[in-house]
Amino acid sequence: MPGAHGIFILASIGGEAGARIAELQARHDPKLARESPPHVTLAGSSGVGPILPDATREQVRAALAPIAAESPPLTLRFQPPHRFMQTNIVVLPLDPHGPLRQLHDRIARSGLRFGRARFTFTPHATLSFYPTLAPAQLRELLAVRLDAPAVIDRLVVSYTRAPQPAVTWFELPLGGASSV
Repeated sequence: MPGAHGIFILASIGGEAGARIAELQARHDPKLARESPPHVTLAGSSGVGPILPDATREQVRAALAPIAAESPPLTLRFQPPHRFMQTNIVVLPLDPHGPLRQLHDRIARSGLRFGRARFTFTPHATLSFYPTLAPAQLRELLAVRLDAPAVIDRLVVSYTRAPQPAVTWFELPLGGASSV
C-alpha cells in the first residue's frame, strides 16, 4: 500500500490459492511478499478509499463486526491475470459483482467515513507490484492460471501510514465472533 494513509480493510486469501499466490509473490516480488500475505483489498484503494485515520479502533470494530458476523465465508474463482491499468503491476482479478460486491457495498454503507477511492471497485490479488518485470517474467505471470478458489473467511483491519509498515488492528471472521 505504497503512499497510503488511513485504515484499510483486507480479505485474507488462505488455503491452496493463498499458498500459490504467496509463492508467486516471493519469486517475482519479494518486497510485496514480505509486506503482507495474499489478500483482496475491500476498502482502501478501489470502490472506497481508506477509512479516515481519525476513526478509532473501537468505532471501526463496532461498524464492521455486525457485517462480518452476518456475512458468510466466500469461495470465489480467479480470472486470468492481467497488467493493472497500464502499469507493471500484475494481478489476479476476481469478479467485481455478486457476493464480493455485496460485502464491499455493506462496508461502504457501514457509516464509517472513507477517503477518496483511486479506482472503481476492482477486486484482485496482486502477484507483482514493485519490480519492473523482465519480458520473460511478465509472460510467466500472465500465463498463470489458478484453479484453486479464493477462500475469504475473515476481514483484516489495518492502520497504514506509508512508508511505515501497516499495523493490524484486528481481524473479524466472516460468520463468526471477532478475534484480536
